[in-house]
Amino acid sequence: QVQLVESGGGLVQAGGSLRLSCAASGSILISRNVMGWYRRAPGKQRELVARITSDGTTDYADSVKGRFTISRDNAKNTVTLQMNSLKPEDTAVYYCNSAYIYWGQGTQVTVSS
Repeated sequence: QVQLVESGGGLVQAGGSLRLSCAASGSILISRNVMGWYRRAPGKQRELVARITSDGTTDYADSVKGRFTISRDNAKNTVTLQMNSLKPEDTAVYYCNSAYIYWGQGTQVTVSS
């Protein structure tokens, strides 16, 4: 059984930073799978924010390029999303995903103007 647990969400003012973490447990190694962060804003569809492949290649949504950074700690089986220069439009529930199959429960990020 695979479990993904997100943490690090919260309320921050525009221009601030947050760091989200996703701890993976069970029968999955993040080092061997593509790991991603997605988000769903109120009234909108879920969208890809960032992902990192098993070989370390990263990919970002245009809206977060230059502000967000995804990274991976294989020893801890953890994926992190560092979010800087946050904007109100980044407000959403952020979800961790593994191998396009497994999902975490989500963590709320709210950016006030």
